[in-house]
Amino acid sequence: MCSGHDTLRSDNKDLQEVEKQWDRRNFLTKTSLGIGALAFGSLLKAEKAFSNPTGPDAVQNFVKNKLGLPHHLPKAKRIVYLFQSGGPSQLDMFDYKPKLKDMFGQDLPPSVRQGQRLTGMSAQQSSFPIAPSIMDFKQYGESGSWVSELMPHTSKVVDDICIIKSMQTDQINHDPAITFMQTGNQLPGRPSIGSWLSYGLGSDNENLPTFITLVTKGQGGQPLYSRLWGNGFLPTEHQGVQFRSGKDPVLYLSDPENYDGNDRRTMLDYLGKLNGMQNDAYGDPEILARMKQYEMAFRMQTSVPEVTDLSDEPDHIFDMYGKDSRDPGTYAANCLMARKLLEKGVKFVQLYHQGWDQHIACPGGVRNKCKQTDQGTAALLQDLKQRGMLEDTLVVWGGEFGRTVYSQGQLTDTNYGRDHHPKAFTMWMAGAGVKKGMTYGETDDFSYNVTENPVHVHDFHATLLHLFGVDHERLTFKHQGRRFRLTDVHGHVVKDILT
Repeated sequence: MCSGHDTLRSDNKDLQEVEKQWDRRNFLTKTSLGIGALAFGSLLKAEKAFSNPTGPDAVQNFVKNKLGLPHHLPKAKRIVYLFQSGGPSQLDMFDYKPKLKDMFGQDLPPSVRQGQRLTGMSAQQSSFPIAPSIMDFKQYGESGSWVSELMPHTSKVVDDICIIKSMQTDQINHDPAITFMQTGNQLPGRPSIGSWLSYGLGSDNENLPTFITLVTKGQGGQPLYSRLWGNGFLPTEHQGVQFRSGKDPVLYLSDPENYDGNDRRTMLDYLGKLNGMQNDAYGDPEILARMKQYEMAFRMQTSVPEVTDLSDEPDHIFDMYGKDSRDPGTYAANCLMARKLLEKGVKFVQLYHQGWDQHIACPGGVRNKCKQTDQGTAALLQDLKQRGMLEDTLVVWGGEFGRTVYSQGQLTDTNYGRDHHPKAFTMWMAGAGVKKGMTYGETDDFSYNVTENPVHVHDFHATLLHLFGVDHERLTFKHQGRRFRLTDVHGHVVKDILT
Protein backbone atom coordinates (compact mmCIF):
# COMPACT_ATOMS: atom_id res chain seq x y z
CA MET A 1 0.00 0.00 0.00
CA CYS A 2 1.40 3.39 -1.09
CA SER A 3 1.98 6.13 1.39
CA GLY A 4 0.62 9.67 0.93
CA HIS A 5 4.15 10.89 0.24
CA ASP A 6 4.59 8.37 -2.57
CA THR A 7 1.22 9.33 -4.03
CA LEU A 8 2.15 13.03 -4.03
CA ARG A 9 5.51 12.27 -5.67
CA SER A 10 3.75 10.22 -8.33
CA ASP A 11 1.22 13.02 -8.98
CA ASN A 12 4.04 15.58 -9.35
CA LYS A 13 5.83 13.34 -11.82
CA ASP A 14 2.69 12.95 -13.88
CA LEU A 15 2.09 16.73 -13.79
CA GLN A 16 5.63 17.42 -14.99
CA GLU A 17 5.11 15.04 -17.89
CA VAL A 18 1.89 16.81 -18.84
CA GLU A 19 3.64 20.20 -18.67
CA LYS A 20 6.30 18.99 -21.10
CA GLN A 21 3.62 18.04 -23.61
CA TRP A 22 1.48 21.15 -22.95
CA ASP A 23 3.94 23.98 -23.55
CA ARG A 24 2.92 27.65 -23.73
CA ARG A 25 2.53 27.75 -27.50
CA ASN A 26 0.29 24.71 -27.61
CA PHE A 27 -1.71 26.06 -24.71
CA LEU A 28 -2.43 29.37 -26.48
CA THR A 29 -3.10 27.60 -29.77
CA LYS A 30 -5.58 25.15 -28.25
CA THR A 31 -7.29 27.87 -26.27
CA SER A 32 -7.37 30.46 -29.06
CA LEU A 33 -10.97 31.22 -28.25
CA GLY A 34 -10.46 31.16 -24.50
CA ILE A 35 -8.79 32.87 -21.59
CA GLY A 36 -5.23 32.28 -22.81
CA ALA A 37 -5.75 34.21 -26.04
CA LEU A 38 -7.55 37.00 -24.22
CA ALA A 39 -4.72 37.38 -21.74
CA PHE A 40 -2.16 37.27 -24.54
CA GLY A 41 -4.11 39.88 -26.49
CA SER A 42 -4.30 42.19 -23.51
CA LEU A 43 -0.55 41.94 -22.97
CA LEU A 44 0.13 42.97 -26.56
CA LYS A 45 -2.71 45.52 -26.61
CA ALA A 46 -5.28 43.92 -28.89
CA GLU A 47 -4.84 46.39 -31.73
CA LYS A 48 -1.20 45.25 -32.06
CA ALA A 49 -1.92 41.57 -31.60
CA PHE A 50 -4.39 41.79 -34.47
CA SER A 51 -2.58 44.37 -36.54
CA ASN A 52 -3.34 42.99 -39.99
CA PRO A 53 -6.93 44.08 -40.61
CA THR A 54 -6.89 42.99 -44.26
CA GLY A 55 -5.30 39.57 -43.81
CA PRO A 56 -7.03 36.21 -44.37
CA ASP A 57 -7.91 35.91 -40.69
CA ALA A 58 -9.26 39.46 -40.43
CA VAL A 59 -12.82 38.48 -39.56
CA GLN A 60 -11.73 36.02 -36.89
CA ASN A 61 -9.28 38.56 -35.44
CA PHE A 62 -11.76 41.45 -35.43
CA VAL A 63 -11.36 43.29 -32.12
CA LYS A 64 -13.24 46.38 -30.90
CA ASN A 65 -12.06 48.96 -28.40
CA LYS A 66 -13.88 50.33 -25.38
CA LEU A 67 -15.98 52.68 -27.57
CA GLY A 68 -17.17 49.77 -29.69
CA LEU A 69 -14.94 50.84 -32.57
CA PRO A 70 -14.32 50.01 -35.28
CA HIS A 71 -17.94 49.44 -36.31
CA HIS A 72 -16.98 47.23 -39.25
CA LEU A 73 -13.88 45.60 -40.69
CA PRO A 74 -11.40 48.40 -41.54
CA LYS A 75 -9.27 48.61 -44.66
CA ALA A 76 -7.02 51.43 -43.41
CA LYS A 77 -4.69 51.28 -40.43
CA ARG A 78 -3.00 54.67 -40.91
CA ILE A 79 -3.28 57.78 -43.08
CA VAL A 80 -1.04 60.49 -44.54
CA TYR A 81 -2.91 63.59 -45.72
CA LEU A 82 -0.93 65.83 -48.10
CA PHE A 83 -2.80 69.11 -47.79
CA GLN A 84 -1.99 71.69 -50.48
CA SER A 85 -3.04 74.96 -48.85
CA GLY A 86 -4.29 77.77 -51.08
CA GLY A 87 -6.39 75.96 -53.68
CA PRO A 88 -4.46 74.13 -56.44
CA SER A 89 -5.66 74.84 -59.98
CA GLN A 90 -7.40 71.68 -61.18
CA LEU A 91 -7.52 73.16 -64.69
CA ASP A 92 -3.73 73.22 -64.91
CA MET A 93 -3.08 69.86 -63.29
CA PHE A 94 -5.78 67.18 -63.65
CA ASP A 95 -9.02 68.45 -65.21
CA TYR A 96 -8.19 68.54 -68.94
CA LYS A 97 -10.55 70.76 -70.97
CA PRO A 98 -9.33 70.86 -74.62
CA LYS A 99 -12.45 72.63 -75.95
CA LEU A 100 -11.47 75.78 -74.05
CA LYS A 101 -8.64 76.50 -76.50
CA ASP A 102 -11.18 77.66 -79.07
CA MET A 103 -12.85 79.94 -76.50
CA PHE A 104 -9.80 81.92 -75.42
CA GLY A 105 -10.79 85.35 -74.12
CA GLN A 106 -14.54 84.84 -74.57
CA ASP A 107 -16.74 85.83 -71.67
CA LEU A 108 -17.86 82.97 -69.44
CA PRO A 109 -21.52 82.32 -70.36
CA PRO A 110 -24.01 83.35 -67.64
CA SER A 111 -25.64 79.93 -68.10
CA VAL A 112 -22.43 78.38 -66.80
CA ARG A 113 -21.78 80.78 -63.94
CA GLN A 114 -25.46 80.60 -62.91
CA GLY A 115 -25.10 83.60 -60.61
CA GLN A 116 -22.76 81.71 -58.29
CA ARG A 117 -21.07 83.60 -55.51
CA LEU A 118 -17.78 85.32 -56.37
CA THR A 119 -15.02 86.57 -54.11
CA GLY A 120 -14.46 90.28 -53.61
CA MET A 121 -11.31 89.98 -55.72
CA SER A 122 -13.11 89.37 -59.02
CA ALA A 123 -16.74 90.32 -58.33
CA GLN A 124 -16.18 93.82 -59.72
CA GLN A 125 -14.71 92.66 -63.01
CA SER A 126 -16.60 93.91 -66.06
CA SER A 127 -15.98 90.61 -67.84
CA PHE A 128 -14.89 87.07 -67.06
CA PRO A 129 -12.60 86.04 -69.93
CA ILE A 130 -12.02 82.32 -70.37
CA ALA A 131 -8.39 81.32 -69.73
CA PRO A 132 -7.56 77.86 -71.15
CA SER A 133 -4.64 76.14 -69.50
CA ILE A 134 -1.37 76.58 -71.37
CA MET A 135 -0.10 73.29 -69.94
CA ASP A 136 0.39 70.23 -72.09
CA PHE A 137 -1.77 67.28 -71.02
CA LYS A 138 -1.27 63.59 -71.81
CA GLN A 139 -2.80 60.29 -70.78
CA TYR A 140 -0.69 58.01 -68.62
CA GLY A 141 -0.69 54.45 -67.39
CA GLU A 142 -3.08 51.65 -68.18
CA SER A 143 -5.84 53.80 -66.70
CA GLY A 144 -5.28 56.54 -69.27
CA SER A 145 -5.59 59.25 -66.65
CA TRP A 146 -5.03 62.82 -67.85
CA VAL A 147 -2.16 64.62 -66.10
CA SER A 148 -0.40 67.84 -67.10
CA GLU A 149 3.28 68.35 -67.84
CA LEU A 150 3.69 69.89 -64.37
CA MET A 151 3.65 66.48 -62.67
CA PRO A 152 6.03 64.06 -64.42
CA HIS A 153 6.46 61.98 -61.27
CA THR A 154 2.77 61.77 -60.36
CA SER A 155 2.05 60.70 -63.94
CA LYS A 156 4.07 57.54 -63.26
CA VAL A 157 1.87 56.47 -60.33
CA VAL A 158 -1.60 57.25 -61.74
CA ASP A 159 -2.44 53.55 -61.82
CA ASP A 160 -2.17 53.52 -58.03
CA ILE A 161 -4.44 56.50 -57.33
CA CYS A 162 -8.10 57.43 -57.61
CA ILE A 163 -8.56 60.95 -58.99
CA ILE A 164 -11.76 62.61 -57.80
CA LYS A 165 -12.62 65.48 -60.17
CA SER A 166 -16.01 66.33 -58.67
CA MET A 167 -15.16 67.67 -55.22
CA GLN A 168 -17.36 70.44 -53.81
CA THR A 169 -17.23 72.65 -50.73
CA ASP A 170 -19.50 75.27 -49.17
CA GLN A 171 -16.77 77.87 -48.53
CA ILE A 172 -15.19 80.31 -50.98
CA ASN A 173 -12.52 82.01 -48.82
CA HIS A 174 -9.37 80.38 -47.48
CA ASP A 175 -9.73 80.36 -43.70
CA PRO A 176 -13.29 78.99 -43.51
CA ALA A 177 -12.60 76.61 -46.41
CA ILE A 178 -9.45 75.15 -44.84
CA THR A 179 -11.19 74.93 -41.48
CA PHE A 180 -14.15 73.22 -43.15
CA MET A 181 -11.92 70.70 -44.90
CA GLN A 182 -9.96 69.91 -41.74
CA THR A 183 -12.78 69.88 -39.18
CA GLY A 184 -16.10 69.54 -41.03
CA ASN A 185 -17.23 73.03 -40.05
CA GLN A 186 -16.32 76.53 -41.22
CA LEU A 187 -16.17 77.92 -37.68
CA PRO A 188 -13.15 77.37 -35.43
CA GLY A 189 -13.48 75.16 -32.38
CA ARG A 190 -14.40 71.78 -33.85
CA PRO A 191 -12.08 68.75 -33.60
CA SER A 192 -9.88 68.01 -36.61
CA ILE A 193 -10.02 64.77 -38.58
CA GLY A 194 -6.94 63.39 -36.86
CA SER A 195 -8.36 64.17 -33.43
CA TRP A 196 -11.57 62.31 -34.25
CA LEU A 197 -9.56 59.26 -35.33
CA SER A 198 -7.38 59.47 -32.23
CA TYR A 199 -10.45 59.68 -30.01
CA GLY A 200 -12.25 56.85 -31.76
CA LEU A 201 -9.45 54.38 -32.47
CA GLY A 202 -6.64 55.21 -30.08
CA SER A 203 -2.91 54.80 -30.64
CA ASP A 204 -0.71 52.09 -32.13
CA ASN A 205 2.46 53.44 -30.48
CA GLU A 206 2.62 54.45 -26.82
CA ASN A 207 5.83 56.42 -27.36
CA LEU A 208 4.59 58.78 -30.09
CA PRO A 209 1.44 60.86 -30.53
CA THR A 210 -1.41 59.36 -32.53
CA PHE A 211 -1.68 62.50 -34.65
CA ILE A 212 1.37 64.42 -35.96
CA THR A 213 1.54 67.49 -38.20
CA LEU A 214 4.38 68.61 -40.48
CA VAL A 215 4.43 72.03 -42.19
CA THR A 216 6.79 72.83 -45.08
CA LYS A 217 9.18 75.54 -44.01
CA GLY A 218 9.52 78.95 -45.64
CA GLN A 219 6.53 78.88 -47.98
CA GLY A 220 4.41 81.88 -46.95
CA GLY A 221 0.96 82.14 -48.46
CA GLN A 222 -2.26 81.81 -46.54
CA PRO A 223 -1.61 81.43 -42.79
CA LEU A 224 -2.08 78.14 -40.99
CA TYR A 225 -3.30 77.94 -37.41
CA SER A 226 -2.73 75.22 -34.82
CA ARG A 227 -6.50 74.91 -34.42
CA LEU A 228 -6.50 73.15 -37.81
CA TRP A 229 -4.96 70.15 -36.06
CA GLY A 230 -6.57 70.91 -32.70
CA ASN A 231 -8.77 68.70 -30.58
CA GLY A 232 -11.67 71.17 -30.28
CA PHE A 233 -13.96 69.93 -27.54
CA LEU A 234 -12.43 66.44 -27.44
CA PRO A 235 -10.01 65.64 -24.59
CA THR A 236 -6.71 67.45 -25.13
CA GLU A 237 -4.72 64.21 -25.44
CA HIS A 238 -6.19 63.90 -28.96
CA GLN A 239 -4.80 67.15 -30.37
CA GLY A 240 -2.24 66.99 -33.15
CA VAL A 241 1.41 67.58 -32.30
CA GLN A 242 3.46 69.64 -34.72
CA PHE A 243 6.95 68.38 -35.52
CA ARG A 244 9.24 71.18 -36.66
CA SER A 245 12.52 71.04 -38.53
CA GLY A 246 15.67 71.98 -36.67
CA LYS A 247 17.15 71.28 -33.27
CA ASP A 248 13.86 70.96 -31.34
CA PRO A 249 11.21 69.09 -33.40
CA VAL A 250 8.72 69.48 -30.53
CA LEU A 251 8.71 72.68 -28.50
CA TYR A 252 9.57 72.42 -24.77
CA LEU A 253 10.38 68.71 -25.08
CA SER A 254 14.14 69.03 -24.55
CA ASP A 255 15.61 69.38 -21.09
CA PRO A 256 16.76 72.85 -20.01
CA GLU A 257 20.45 73.61 -20.30
CA ASN A 258 22.62 72.01 -17.57
CA TYR A 259 19.79 69.70 -16.44
CA ASP A 260 20.54 65.99 -16.83
CA GLY A 261 16.94 64.84 -16.30
CA ASN A 262 17.87 61.99 -13.93
CA ASP A 263 15.17 62.88 -11.41
CA ARG A 264 12.42 63.47 -14.00
CA ARG A 265 10.85 60.05 -13.45
CA THR A 266 10.62 60.72 -9.70
CA MET A 267 9.17 64.17 -10.33
CA LEU A 268 6.51 62.78 -12.68
CA ASP A 269 5.55 60.09 -10.17
CA TYR A 270 4.99 62.69 -7.46
CA LEU A 271 3.15 64.94 -9.91
CA GLY A 272 0.98 62.00 -10.86
CA LYS A 273 0.04 61.46 -7.23
CA LEU A 274 -0.90 65.13 -6.83
CA ASN A 275 -2.96 65.11 -10.00
CA GLY A 276 -4.57 61.86 -8.89
CA MET A 277 -5.69 63.57 -5.70
CA GLN A 278 -7.09 66.46 -7.76
CA ASN A 279 -8.93 64.02 -9.99
CA ASP A 280 -10.44 62.23 -6.99
CA ALA A 281 -11.60 65.56 -5.61
CA TYR A 282 -12.96 67.18 -8.78
CA GLY A 283 -13.38 64.42 -11.38
CA ASP A 284 -12.33 66.71 -14.24
CA PRO A 285 -11.37 64.49 -17.23
CA GLU A 286 -8.82 67.08 -18.32
CA ILE A 287 -6.75 66.20 -15.23
CA LEU A 288 -6.36 62.65 -16.51
CA ALA A 289 -5.66 63.97 -20.00
CA ARG A 290 -2.91 66.20 -18.67
CA MET A 291 -1.38 63.27 -16.78
CA LYS A 292 -1.31 61.27 -20.01
CA GLN A 293 0.34 64.15 -21.81
CA TYR A 294 3.07 64.40 -19.19
CA GLU A 295 3.80 60.71 -19.55
CA MET A 296 3.75 60.94 -23.35
CA ALA A 297 6.21 63.86 -23.25
CA PHE A 298 8.51 61.81 -21.01
CA ARG A 299 8.53 58.91 -23.48
CA MET A 300 8.88 61.26 -26.45
CA GLN A 301 12.18 62.58 -25.09
CA THR A 302 13.64 59.27 -26.23
CA SER A 303 11.42 58.39 -29.20
CA VAL A 304 11.34 61.75 -31.03
CA PRO A 305 15.10 62.19 -31.58
CA GLU A 306 15.23 58.67 -32.96
CA VAL A 307 12.29 58.97 -35.36
CA THR A 308 13.27 62.43 -36.64
CA ASP A 309 16.82 61.33 -37.46
CA LEU A 310 16.92 60.53 -41.19
CA SER A 311 20.67 59.91 -41.31
CA ASP A 312 20.18 56.15 -41.44
CA GLU A 313 18.18 56.34 -44.68
CA PRO A 314 20.14 54.93 -47.66
CA ASP A 315 21.16 57.15 -50.56
CA HIS A 316 18.75 55.52 -53.01
CA ILE A 317 15.81 56.58 -50.80
CA PHE A 318 16.99 60.18 -50.74
CA ASP A 319 17.45 60.01 -54.50
CA MET A 320 13.90 58.76 -54.91
CA TYR A 321 12.45 61.64 -52.87
CA GLY A 322 14.74 64.20 -54.55
CA LYS A 323 17.60 66.41 -53.44
CA ASP A 324 15.34 68.51 -51.18
CA SER A 325 14.75 65.45 -48.98
CA ARG A 326 18.19 66.00 -47.43
CA ASP A 327 17.09 69.45 -46.23
CA PRO A 328 14.92 69.09 -43.06
CA GLY A 329 11.61 70.90 -43.23
CA THR A 330 11.20 70.84 -47.00
CA TYR A 331 8.17 69.12 -48.50
CA ALA A 332 10.26 66.19 -49.75
CA ALA A 333 11.94 65.77 -46.35
CA ASN A 334 8.53 65.87 -44.64
CA CYS A 335 7.23 63.20 -47.03
CA LEU A 336 10.15 60.98 -46.05
CA MET A 337 9.56 61.81 -42.39
CA ALA A 338 5.90 60.91 -42.81
CA ARG A 339 6.80 57.46 -44.08
CA LYS A 340 9.05 56.90 -41.07
CA LEU A 341 6.35 58.06 -38.65
CA LEU A 342 3.81 55.75 -40.26
CA GLU A 343 6.26 52.87 -39.91
CA LYS A 344 6.53 53.64 -36.20
CA GLY A 345 2.78 53.29 -35.70
CA VAL A 346 1.60 56.91 -35.92
CA LYS A 347 -2.01 56.71 -37.08
CA PHE A 348 -2.48 60.13 -38.70
CA VAL A 349 0.27 62.21 -40.33
CA GLN A 350 -0.79 65.57 -41.77
CA LEU A 351 1.46 67.48 -44.17
CA TYR A 352 0.72 71.12 -45.02
CA HIS A 353 2.28 72.84 -48.03
CA GLN A 354 1.38 76.51 -48.49
CA GLY A 355 1.45 78.88 -51.43
CA TRP A 356 -1.09 77.47 -53.92
CA ASP A 357 -3.06 80.75 -54.08
CA GLN A 358 -2.36 81.97 -57.63
CA HIS A 359 -4.63 84.98 -58.24
CA ILE A 360 -2.08 86.40 -60.68
CA ALA A 361 0.68 84.72 -62.70
CA CYS A 362 -1.02 81.35 -62.21
CA PRO A 363 1.07 79.37 -64.75
CA GLY A 364 4.36 80.29 -63.11
CA GLY A 365 3.01 79.91 -59.59
CA VAL A 366 1.47 76.48 -60.04
CA ARG A 367 4.55 75.31 -61.95
CA ASN A 368 6.73 76.29 -58.99
CA LYS A 369 4.46 74.54 -56.47
CA CYS A 370 4.41 71.33 -58.53
CA LYS A 371 8.19 71.43 -58.79
CA GLN A 372 8.37 71.57 -54.99
CA THR A 373 5.90 68.75 -54.35
CA ASP A 374 5.56 66.39 -57.32
CA GLN A 375 8.60 64.17 -56.75
CA GLY A 376 8.15 63.91 -52.98
CA THR A 377 4.48 63.00 -53.34
CA ALA A 378 5.10 60.27 -55.91
CA ALA A 379 8.10 58.95 -53.97
CA LEU A 380 6.04 58.62 -50.79
CA LEU A 381 3.48 56.57 -52.66
CA GLN A 382 6.16 54.35 -54.22
CA ASP A 383 7.99 53.99 -50.90
CA LEU A 384 4.87 52.86 -49.08
CA LYS A 385 4.10 50.45 -51.88
CA GLN A 386 7.56 48.84 -51.97
CA ARG A 387 7.40 48.31 -48.20
CA GLY A 388 4.00 46.63 -48.39
CA MET A 389 2.41 49.48 -46.42
CA LEU A 390 0.15 50.94 -49.10
CA GLU A 391 -2.31 48.09 -48.64
CA ASP A 392 -3.38 49.47 -45.27
CA THR A 393 -2.21 53.10 -45.52
CA LEU A 394 -4.59 55.72 -46.90
CA VAL A 395 -2.93 58.55 -48.86
CA VAL A 396 -4.88 61.76 -49.57
CA TRP A 397 -3.82 64.73 -51.73
CA GLY A 398 -5.76 67.98 -52.18
CA GLY A 399 -6.54 71.54 -51.12
CA GLU A 400 -9.55 73.46 -49.80
CA PHE A 401 -11.09 74.40 -53.17
CA GLY A 402 -10.18 74.85 -56.85
CA ARG A 403 -9.66 77.77 -59.24
CA THR A 404 -11.87 79.55 -61.79
CA VAL A 405 -11.78 79.00 -65.55
CA TYR A 406 -11.99 82.73 -66.09
CA SER A 407 -8.98 84.95 -65.61
CA GLN A 408 -8.73 87.22 -62.63
CA GLY A 409 -7.01 90.32 -63.89
CA GLN A 410 -5.34 90.67 -67.25
CA LEU A 411 -5.36 87.72 -69.67
CA THR A 412 -2.56 87.19 -72.18
CA ASP A 413 -1.43 84.31 -74.37
CA THR A 414 1.04 83.19 -71.72
CA ASN A 415 -0.35 84.44 -68.45
CA TYR A 416 -3.55 84.54 -66.42
CA GLY A 417 -4.75 84.58 -62.84
CA ARG A 418 -7.41 82.34 -61.31
CA ASP A 419 -9.77 83.14 -58.43
CA HIS A 420 -11.18 80.75 -55.81
CA HIS A 421 -13.74 78.22 -57.00
CA PRO A 422 -15.57 75.98 -54.50
CA LYS A 423 -18.06 74.21 -56.80
CA ALA A 424 -15.65 71.94 -58.67
CA PHE A 425 -12.13 70.88 -57.77
CA THR A 426 -9.86 67.84 -57.76
CA MET A 427 -8.41 65.64 -55.05
CA TRP A 428 -6.98 62.14 -55.13
CA MET A 429 -6.84 59.19 -52.77
CA ALA A 430 -4.78 56.01 -52.82
CA GLY A 431 -4.06 52.92 -50.79
CA ALA A 432 -6.15 51.10 -48.23
CA GLY A 433 -9.46 50.08 -49.80
CA VAL A 434 -9.43 52.70 -52.59
CA LYS A 435 -9.76 51.59 -56.22
CA LYS A 436 -6.61 52.00 -58.28
CA GLY A 437 -6.24 53.80 -61.60
CA MET A 438 -9.69 55.34 -61.45
CA THR A 439 -11.05 58.77 -62.32
CA TYR A 440 -14.28 59.53 -60.51
CA GLY A 441 -16.75 62.31 -61.23
CA GLU A 442 -16.88 64.79 -64.07
CA THR A 443 -17.21 68.51 -64.61
CA ASP A 444 -18.62 70.56 -67.48
CA ASP A 445 -16.49 71.84 -70.36
CA PHE A 446 -15.44 74.79 -68.20
CA SER A 447 -14.50 72.86 -65.04
CA TYR A 448 -17.04 75.12 -63.34
CA ASN A 449 -19.91 72.81 -62.39
CA VAL A 450 -19.99 69.13 -61.47
CA THR A 451 -21.99 67.12 -63.98
CA GLU A 452 -21.46 63.62 -62.62
CA ASN A 453 -20.99 62.06 -59.17
CA PRO A 454 -20.54 65.11 -56.93
CA VAL A 455 -18.48 64.55 -53.77
CA HIS A 456 -19.06 67.01 -50.95
CA VAL A 457 -16.52 67.58 -48.17
CA HIS A 458 -18.82 65.71 -45.78
CA ASP A 459 -18.90 62.78 -48.24
CA PHE A 460 -15.11 62.77 -48.31
CA HIS A 461 -14.99 62.69 -44.50
CA ALA A 462 -17.60 59.93 -44.32
CA THR A 463 -15.60 57.85 -46.80
CA LEU A 464 -12.34 58.41 -44.93
CA LEU A 465 -13.87 57.26 -41.64
CA HIS A 466 -15.50 54.28 -43.38
CA LEU A 467 -12.08 53.06 -44.54
CA PHE A 468 -11.02 53.02 -40.89
CA GLY A 469 -14.04 50.92 -40.00
CA VAL A 470 -16.00 53.83 -38.54
CA ASP A 471 -19.63 54.71 -39.26
CA HIS A 472 -19.54 58.51 -39.48
CA GLU A 473 -23.06 58.79 -38.05
CA ARG A 474 -22.13 56.82 -34.93
CA LEU A 475 -18.80 58.43 -34.00
CA THR A 476 -20.14 61.26 -31.84
CA PHE A 477 -19.15 63.30 -28.81
CA LYS A 478 -21.59 65.06 -26.51
CA HIS A 479 -20.72 68.71 -25.98
CA GLN A 480 -22.91 71.52 -24.61
CA GLY A 481 -25.96 69.28 -24.68
CA ARG A 482 -25.58 68.16 -28.29
CA ARG A 483 -23.92 65.16 -29.91
CA PHE A 484 -21.42 66.35 -32.52
CA ARG A 485 -19.76 64.42 -35.31
CA LEU A 486 -17.15 65.12 -38.00
CA THR A 487 -19.73 65.09 -40.80
CA ASP A 488 -22.09 67.43 -38.95
CA VAL A 489 -25.61 66.46 -40.11
CA HIS A 490 -25.08 64.92 -43.54
CA GLY A 491 -22.65 63.09 -45.78
CA HIS A 492 -22.55 59.67 -47.40
CA VAL A 493 -19.84 57.10 -48.13
CA VAL A 494 -18.67 57.18 -51.77
CA LYS A 495 -18.78 53.43 -52.22
CA ASP A 496 -18.06 53.56 -55.97
CA ILE A 497 -14.40 54.36 -55.33
CA LEU A 498 -13.90 51.59 -52.76
CA THR A 499 -12.80 48.03 -53.35
